Amino acid sequence: MGSTVNLEQIEELAAKLPQQEQLKLVARICERLIEAVSKTVTGDKKETEMLRRERALEATSILRECDLAAAAFTRKTDSAETIRRIRDERHRQL
Repeated sequence: MGSTVNLEQIEELAAKLPQQEQLKLVARICERLIEAVSKTVTGDKKETEMLRRERALEATSILRECDLAAAAFTRKTDSAETIRRIRDERHRQL
């Protein structure tokens, strides 16, 4: 078996490669990670479905909170006027 190599040693070796070779290395690493993540995500259908449902419930809850917050602000606001007011207040402070 080969000896163990740590991250710092790999970084030193990678830095010695020409840029084109570094890009190829990054691409290969990305491909491996994408494959690993894909296998993890598609590995357990029940777990994936449960995660999807949890996220959907969380999104629904967040949207409900947004709707409640929007309902609390019933008066119309003029953004341009608000910005002018803030700018004028700052000018007066100077």
